[in-house]
Amino acid sequence: MGKEVEAALLKRGHTVAVRVDEAGNADAKTLDEVTRNGAEVAIEFSAAAAVRPNAEIYARMGMPAVVGTTGWESSRDEVRALVASTGIGYVTGSNFSIGAHLFFALVHKAASLIDHLPDYDIFGYEIHHAAKKDSPSGTALTMAERILSATDRKKRIQTETVHRQIEPDELHIASLRGGSFPGTHTVIIDSLADTIEIRHIARTRGGLALGAVMAAEWIVGKSGFFTVEDFVSDLLRSEGKA
Repeated sequence: MGKEVEAALLKRGHTVAVRVDEAGNADAKTLDEVTRNGAEVAIEFSAAAAVRPNAEIYARMGMPAVVGTTGWESSRDEVRALVASTGIGYVTGSNFSIGAHLFFALVHKAASLIDHLPDYDIFGYEIHHAAKKDSPSGTALTMAERILSATDRKKRIQTETVHRQIEPDELHIASLRGGSFPGTHTVIIDSLADTIEIRHIARTRGGLALGAVMAAEWIVGKSGFFTVEDFVSDLLRSEGKA
């Protein structure tokens, strides 16, 4: 992701002030070694355990940040409080792909349309490459949460294999891991008469990188804790007025 982000930055006319990679393939191994060096914003795709300590460093520097790392929900309130106390801008999300957020919007609308059509059921699945560390993915959980927010029929997300009949109020989201898939997310709306599928296929990680760079452009000059949904909503409103 670091290489993808750098490519997206350069393509949009930006320069990279410093690269951080604990494997040693960059300008610094840890964020502790870094001075601001003229940078306007940080873009982070790291390990979950690094998010909170890195947020402390951004706060100390007065540096706005875009964070695409997932799996650190237990530290979310602490990071939010840190951001509020220091006044930096901070954007976080499980998926910065603009296309993925168009997918989420379509899924939400479709789920709301069938809420009062009991002949139609809704469920989904996701596929990722064999090296993917989390399962289900943050994107799959966001997909599921968008469905739950649009329907009264589904009350809870079920991500495990169920060796029984699925309950009517359970939203089943399955995960597959293998090969080199960058990410495929599918929602299925099904009845005895027909099937409707809504699918987002990430052909490369470039879409994630571009969205993160656009979010970085957006957060400069702002103060507060934002989600990627805040950024995308603002972006789509602006595009609609163009």
